[in-house]
Amino acid sequence: MATLIDLRRRIRSVKNTQQITKAMKMVSAAKLRRAQERMLAARPYAAKMTQVLSSLATRANPETHPLLQVKGDQNVELMVITADKGLCGSFNANLIKAALHFLDERKNYNLSLHLVGRKAVDYFRKRKYTIRQRYVNIFQNVKYEHARQISQETIAAYLEGNLDAIYIIYNEFKSMLQQRIVLKRLLPLEKLPEDTSEPALDYIYEPDPVTIFDRLLPKYLEIQVLQALLESSASEHAARMTAMDSATKNAKEMIETLTLKMNKIRQAGITREIIEVVSGAEGLS
Repeated sequence: MATLIDLRRRIRSVKNTQQITKAMKMVSAAKLRRAQERMLAARPYAAKMTQVLSSLATRANPETHPLLQVKGDQNVELMVITADKGLCGSFNANLIKAALHFLDERKNYNLSLHLVGRKAVDYFRKRKYTIRQRYVNIFQNVKYEHARQISQETIAAYLEGNLDAIYIIYNEFKSMLQQRIVLKRLLPLEKLPEDTSEPALDYIYEPDPVTIFDRLLPKYLEIQVLQALLESSASEHAARMTAMDSATKNAKEMIETLTLKMNKIRQAGITREIIEVVSGAEGLS
């Protein structure tokens, strides 16, 4: 049975932990506000860029540019974007689980991984998967240069001919309490579903289509990677803020429970001492 000293020590320890979790919640809230502003500012541009490029890819001849050509699906690479740190609930675990499900469905293919975030690197480097590229410590300050570096390296690997398709998986920010795992194909560019109700139309290209796609497709990939990084950063801070808020509340409940238990033990001790004094006095009389 725990003594009063043990209970006081536990209460003091839980209070210290509660202060840490409360401070982490406040820090995550401040970081979330900045990350959310950047993410929401980038969303319209990324969405419009995807719409325009998908429309172009639907109408253009796939032979116009190598990034439009559908090669097959035997050589597949998955870009996994997780956080660099933990203490954010099931944020990383759910995404890694979804990535493993994707890989298991294609276990007969030639698979490789492009990892962004320390948690993904730490997990997959202990497994049998081939890691072609890895990036860590990006989320301390997400910059456009990071997205450009990742996309340029991805395009270079795709143009070498060793990859047939490249997919990306990340957490999309939905609300303070919810993140949605997004899995989509980066390369080759996905086309819009055909609309049979309207006649097939093409654009008039000025200059030629090759020049336009040479400029737009790398830019499109950079924007998609940047948007994924920003979404993941905002989702991470939201998940950590929620987790730390829950931990703070749990610590408060534990402190109340331990305090009640300590008071009961102390009261029982006082009652026992009073009974001993009364019994002793009666014995002397």
